[in-house]
Amino acid sequence: MIAGILKEPNFENRVSLLPEQVQALIKKNVQVLVEEDAGKNASAFNQAYINAGAEMVSRQKALTANLVLSIHPLTNNDLSCLNPNAVVLGVYQPLFNKDLMQSWASNNISCFSIDMIPRTTRAQSMDVLSSQANIAGYRAVLLAATLLPRYFPMFMTAAGSIAPAKVLILGAGVAGLQAIATAKRLGAVVEVFDTRPAVKEEVQSLGAKFIEVEGAADASKAGGYAVEQSDEYKQKQQHKIAESVAKSDVIITTAQIPGKQAPILITQAMLDTMKTGSVIIDLAAATGGNTPKTKNNENFTTENGVLIVGNSNLPCGMPFDASKMYGKNILNFLQLIITNEGALNLNFEDDLVKGTCITHNGSIVHNRLID
Repeated sequence: MIAGILKEPNFENRVSLLPEQVQALIKKNVQVLVEEDAGKNASAFNQAYINAGAEMVSRQKALTANLVLSIHPLTNNDLSCLNPNAVVLGVYQPLFNKDLMQSWASNNISCFSIDMIPRTTRAQSMDVLSSQANIAGYRAVLLAATLLPRYFPMFMTAAGSIAPAKVLILGAGVAGLQAIATAKRLGAVVEVFDTRPAVKEEVQSLGAKFIEVEGAADASKAGGYAVEQSDEYKQKQQHKIAESVAKSDVIITTAQIPGKQAPILITQAMLDTMKTGSVIIDLAAATGGNTPKTKNNENFTTENGVLIVGNSNLPCGMPFDASKMYGKNILNFLQLIITNEGALNLNFEDDLVKGTCITHNGSIVHNRLID
């Protein structure tokens, strides 16, 4: 079997597999084609891939592989170069890109979107959402620290005392928990809100204060995501959040609901109460954002001087380690569909293989995309 690794679009610095991970595929008797400069922005240069046993080729040649690895969706021009019955693997957000998935099905592409892998214990080593969210939470705090016009920690100097920054984190998933830990290490006072009472202990163990709101809908079966809440709960939630928003210097928002617009957690009225110079890092920007003013991949400053940073792709700012973690997730998944002899074996009896496959044999096959 032949695997092809593509160079990502200009806005993306990561690569699907680093050279040392390519070696693991070659040991399984897989021939690996790598598009020239595919890993350059992740400090993985062409010679390193060659030394690992891969062949550096043009994009057109890499697209002729049986298995094509590309973090972001392929272009229409790419589709014309694919082999019949090609398999593509990446992060394609199929719940938001249903038309694209239908187009790929029509072109007889077997598409595996690793962001759809069932979030079970067995799948943890393949969970790209978690591995990349960890980096996003870390970088969100560092980004906020560079943009905030004041210190994070408390300082006592001859010129006077500086109070520590107050950080509010909305959502205590993987990104939120890493953001808590990073903000605490920088000396901030941290408050955290999450609709899942079960995360309270984790939040407190990291040294943050957990904001409790009673009456949340059960999110235990939502795979780590937020779920829709009742109107009564939303009113209580907004009142509690508003109190913390008004005194916060930095807010990091992470709440997303699969297949739906991100919930608005910080209303315009709340934005109006924030201090000039405050910073919001909105990690849910790609799905609409958690504020009414969030713009994906853009910075927006409100009339009262609050900076809102819409960035859902912070991991690409740490491309080597982000690629290393992503590549490890991919390699673990490939163990399920590549035999020890290097042949492709799509075993749809495996719940992880089935749960990650979006299109196959000319049809959309994932139950969440079938009307």
